Amino acid sequence: MCKKELIDLLKNCEAIKFGNFILTSGESSDYYIDIKKAITDPIVLNKITKKIAKYSKNYDLIAGMELGAVPLIVALSLETKIPYVIIRKTKRTHGTSKQIEGGNVKDKKILIIEDVTTSGGSVIETIKILKKQNAILDKVIVVVDRENGANKKIENLNLKLIPLLSISEIINNK
Repeated sequence: MCKKELIDLLKNCEAIKFGNFILTSGESSDYYIDIKKAITDPIVLNKITKKIAKYSKNYDLIAGMELGAVPLIVALSLETKIPYVIIRKTKRTHGTSKQIEGGNVKDKKILIIEDVTTSGGSVIETIKILKKQNAILDKVIVVVDRENGANKKIENLNLKLIPLLSISEIINNK
């Protein structure tokens, strides 16, 4: 599947919206990327997963932060047979008090998956949590990079950000 096909898929399921939106950061934007709209559609999720799977060779685990990355990592795990871990935004205060749900990440090569990156806050937190547990990290795959600084921040942590799409590619294919 080429980038144009992925853009069309996201537009057709209404995951790409143009208008006036307020982002989580409080900034306004002419567009909104609602990847959750895409990844709750099994056909779109499957096509995104197959595209991500090309980057998943030689990994012990797949990881993603709750909530947005969870459908992606589950689908990718089913596609590739690579186990996954879910990173919680905050450590549980009850039960096992875990922040990482799933197997042990120590000394495991882990592929990080994210739905959308803007400034990179969520994925940076994921990286820090995994590094603190001695995971081996080298790249982050994101469905859409809004090109708002995440790439540079991730590179500063010695990882590579690989977007399936960038916002400039989406806007240029309006």
